[in-house]
Amino acid sequence: MFKATVMYPPTSSARFDMAYYIDKHMPMVKAKIGASCVGFTVDSGIAGGAPGSPAPYMAIGALLFESMDAFGAAMAAHGSEIMADVANYTDSQPVMQISEVKAG
Repeated sequence: MFKATVMYPPTSSARFDMAYYIDKHMPMVKAKIGASCVGFTVDSGIAGGAPGSPAPYMAIGALLFESMDAFGAAMAAHGSEIMADVANYTDSQPVMQISEVKAG
């Protein structure tokens, strides 16, 4: 299993529309990846390493998928559309990591 994690660091304006991200963006991305995508999670940052400290990310989205080939093909075909949608919910520059899930 593989995971694409997208992290959104806070910005001076700190704009992030969580409802849009959960209800529109993530389902659209999941649909574009297709059957290989087995689900997604969305985290809303509330604190850093200690209660009351600022969260290093406003939000973190993760997509779980079975095939790197399917993910790569979907991103090649739909990546520009997916990235163009980012402006609809945030002004933050996302940081992305793709991982192989080893446990869990």
